[in-house]
Amino acid sequence: MEIPASEYNVSQLMDSDMDYERPNVETIKCVVVGDNAVGKTRLICARACNATLTQYQLLATHVPTVWAIDQYRVCQEVLERSRDVVDEVSVSLRLWDTFGDHHKDRRFAYGRSDVVVLCFSIANPNSLHHVKTMWYPEIKHFCPRAPVILVGCQLDLRYADLEAVNRARRPLARPIRPNEILPPERGREVAKELGISYYETSVVAQFGIKDVFDNAIRAALISRRHLQFWKSHLRNVQKALLQAPFLPPKPPPPIITVPDPPSNNEDHPVHLLENPLCADVLLVLQSNKTFYGHKIYLSTSSSKFFDLFLMDLSQDCESACDRLSYQTERNGREHLVRAASFDICESTEDVSSSHRTSNLRTSTSDGILKINSYENGDTGKSDHRRGKILSSWSRAFISIQEEMVDDPVTYKSRLMTVVKLEPSIQPGPFRAVLKYLYTGQLDENEKDLMQIAHIAELLEVFDLRMMVANILNNEAFMNQEITKAFHVRRANRVKECLAKGTFSDVIFKLDDGTISAHKPLLISSCDWMAAMFGGPFVESCTREVSFPNTSRSAMRAVLEYLYTGQFCSNVDLDCLELIVLANRLCLPHLVALTEQYTVTGLIEAMHMGVDIDADVLLFLEIAQFHCAYQFADWCLHHICTNYNSVCRKFPREMKAKSPENQEYFEKHRWPPVWYLKEEDHYQRAKKEREKEDYLHQKRQPRRRWLFWNSPTSSSSQSPSSSSAVV
Repeated sequence: MEIPASEYNVSQLMDSDMDYERPNVETIKCVVVGDNAVGKTRLICARACNATLTQYQLLATHVPTVWAIDQYRVCQEVLERSRDVVDEVSVSLRLWDTFGDHHKDRRFAYGRSDVVVLCFSIANPNSLHHVKTMWYPEIKHFCPRAPVILVGCQLDLRYADLEAVNRARRPLARPIRPNEILPPERGREVAKELGISYYETSVVAQFGIKDVFDNAIRAALISRRHLQFWKSHLRNVQKALLQAPFLPPKPPPPIITVPDPPSNNEDHPVHLLENPLCADVLLVLQSNKTFYGHKIYLSTSSSKFFDLFLMDLSQDCESACDRLSYQTERNGREHLVRAASFDICESTEDVSSSHRTSNLRTSTSDGILKINSYENGDTGKSDHRRGKILSSWSRAFISIQEEMVDDPVTYKSRLMTVVKLEPSIQPGPFRAVLKYLYTGQLDENEKDLMQIAHIAELLEVFDLRMMVANILNNEAFMNQEITKAFHVRRANRVKECLAKGTFSDVIFKLDDGTISAHKPLLISSCDWMAAMFGGPFVESCTREVSFPNTSRSAMRAVLEYLYTGQFCSNVDLDCLELIVLANRLCLPHLVALTEQYTVTGLIEAMHMGVDIDADVLLFLEIAQFHCAYQFADWCLHHICTNYNSVCRKFPREMKAKSPENQEYFEKHRWPPVWYLKEEDHYQRAKKEREKEDYLHQKRQPRRRWLFWNSPTSSSSQSPSSSSAVV
């Protein structure tokens, strides 16, 4: 229990409750003094009440208080915890809290005190200065014979995150600065100057509490032994023991977090459908409406399109013309094959007469295809394009052929696959079907759902037909699972196309070979690729793109990520090279995935006993240069927590690191420098103490045997019969 300083009742401090009448128990009165907010009350509560609080609770809830002395009378638990056994002596320790204000009168607390615990904060140099200038003179004035113990409180602030600590403190509290944290030797120097013992404590870490009060009890009992020398049970009390230094806990390694993938990647396929960069398919409806598409999207979403684009179109187009002439003669009438010329280079929204072509003609009666030849201006020879009639193969398609078509973006003529669809397919529902084939989604508010279901039936896209049925049955929530299954199925087909190079339209030339890729998938998943293939660069109009300083394994990992959105590793993958390539392509999500994979591999190797220090030293600055900051932080943590061993094995490499990294090593190395110094001092002091104890035992008088003759015995009596021990 704590009471406000203003309500501190002196009448409650009467020591009539102190059970001096118990002959076998030594009652010790211990007064705790020091500046405000150094941790006196928390230290007392930790010993008397076993109270534990977190660091942020201690900092955020501090109110100047004084622990009530009458708790030994009203609280049985506090009374029980006051009893202890130190060096085979039963004691009852009574702790007295005091005000930290310098101007207040504390003489009532010093009366009949057996020992004084003088506290200061290691995060407040002024409190240590007041130890010499104010507190120690006051103690010697009111109780000159009482022994004094100097205690440095709040040890946990020496290794804490001070920025987080300052944020957790009260708004008007003075911030703690790193240069104000006192090393252990500062407190030890003051203690040596005053001729008293020095200890350090932390209520948060539960360190040093027992050391402080056990040695305070020893100091009080030794002082009492000099005055009450007849008490034989005080003979074995030791002088104040040395305190082993506190080793701060090893900081935990940073956790590699992978952020959510960019949300705008889901909108890129739709944007690619509306702005057909690198389109290689022209879909023609009967109503002269055209749609541009991409083989890789259509074929990985629909098995019908997959089979269509893999069809062999090597059949000579003249055979189609012969079949047309034979059928006209058989019917007894001659058809003037005058097809409706349709636009194959403009979208439905923008039709321009300057970009039309009359190379493709079709009959409006029987659907048989006739292809006019392109005249070669230099030789006069005809150049036949490949094509095929599809009316007998599928109800959805009429014909497919390869044609030179003006690109809808660059307006340059290039080869495309032209597919004419069945006349019953309407433009509006067909656009919704295309959107599903690109994204796997269907808007619930779409009109003409029955027409969409009809097109899905023709194209054998049964999942889309099921989604329409769910919307009509007011069960649209079930479409989410269909969309998930769609993406899984597409990812598997895309990986297959990547492995076999199916429908590829670009080849990357790498250091150790080549790899085929697909521009539409790259454009829709990587802004860097979209800028390269869609901008005014040479790569936008060439089939081969050179990627220097890149291996096939790293590029394949990047392509699998761009195609599927997942990190796919292989045995030959160089994680560092993949980080460099991912940062080069501006893919932070892939960088994070590679960081996580690399750190996991290093941890597994470390658990198997593999020395990874050399690899970590190599990875550090490369990761920092290529923006793999999480991996760099992990490397810094590994080097700092193994600083001594790394320095012994690689002294030149450590000295070659950048000044910023070396400064970080010195600041965050574990164990810290102050602990190593304190450990060295403790070992030396321990040896000196052992030597002193040995010399003290050696100087102790030994028991001697004295022999004399009994007055009544004869002179011939054996000496052993009249011996005595002195």
